[in-house]
Amino acid sequence: MSINNRITSLFNIEIPLIQAGMIWASGWRLASAVSNSGGLGLLGSGSMYPHILKEHIQKCKAATNKPFGVNVPLLYPDIDKHIQTIIDEKIPVVFTSAGNPKTWTPVLKQHGITVVHVVSSSKFAIKAQEAGCDAVVAEGFEAGGHNGREETTTFVLIPAVCNAVNIPVIAAGGIATGRQMLAAMILGASGVQVGSRFIASEEASSHINFKHAVINTKEGDTVLSLKQLTPVRLLKNEFYRKVLEAETKGASVAELEHLLGRGRAKRGMFEGDLDEGELEIGQVSALLNSIQPAATIVSEIWNEYNTLKATALK
Repeated sequence: MSINNRITSLFNIEIPLIQAGMIWASGWRLASAVSNSGGLGLLGSGSMYPHILKEHIQKCKAATNKPFGVNVPLLYPDIDKHIQTIIDEKIPVVFTSAGNPKTWTPVLKQHGITVVHVVSSSKFAIKAQEAGCDAVVAEGFEAGGHNGREETTTFVLIPAVCNAVNIPVIAAGGIATGRQMLAAMILGASGVQVGSRFIASEEASSHINFKHAVINTKEGDTVLSLKQLTPVRLLKNEFYRKVLEAETKGASVAELEHLLGRGRAKRGMFEGDLDEGELEIGQVSALLNSIQPAATIVSEIWNEYNTLKATALK
C-alpha cells in the first residue's frame, strides 16, 4: 500500500521512507534495493572517489528504474567533482549534510535537482529553507555518524523543526521500526530516514564483522565522541577508549586529529577491524538482532507502520 504525501510527491516514490546515504555502507546494491521496494535509496558519496561515485550511479541506474539519490557530506574533499558527476548523470535528488547549504543548493537547483539538507536544530532548518532547499532531514543526536553539537533528541527536534519551517520535514535518528516511524509522523514529519537498520542489511557494503557487531549492540554501547572535532556517534571499542583517554587528559584538537589519522572509518566499517576502526552507528542498533535483505526491512517497517496507524485511529 502506497501513500501520497509531501515527501512521496517530492521524490516520486511510493512510501515516505528514505535509506540514509551512509559512508562505507550505501552503495548501488543497497540504494537500488530500497528504491525497488518503494522507498528512496541514497548512494553515500562521502566514502567514494569521483570515478567510484560515477560507477555506482551507473550501476544503480541499471539495477532500478525507480528514483534514487546521492548523499553528499559537504565536509569531504572532491565536492565540486561529485556535484559535477551528479549533474552530468542527471540525478534527481541530492541530500547534503555537514556544511552550509547555501554553497551548492543554488547550483543543484539550476539543474532541476531536488535538494534536501540534514539539520540538527531549528536554526539550521531555517537556514536550509532560506537557501532554497526543498526539504530538511531533522536528525536527532541518537543517530549514528556525524552529529549535531546541540545533542537534541529526535522527539524534541521533530516538532521544533516542523514549527520553524514550511518545507517538508523528514525525521531521522533512532528510527528503525514502523512503530518509530508512526511516532515521527505523528510529531509532524512527512517521512523518515533510516540508517542503522540498513547497515545490518545484506546489500550494505559494510563489512560482515561490522554488521555482526551492530546486531549484537546493547543499550549504552554507543556514545557521541570527538566533540572537539566533528561530533560522531561511535560504537565503543579500543579506538573509542583511546579517544576517551586522550580527551580525559585534555588532548588538543591537533592531538585528536593525529589519533584519528586517515582511513579510520574505512578500517572499521569497510575492512572489519572492530578494535582499531572507527565504528559509526546509532543508538537504535540496540533494537536490531538480525541481518536482513533491504526489501524485507522496508516491508517490515511499512507494514508495522500501517498496522499500528490503523489501530491508533480506532
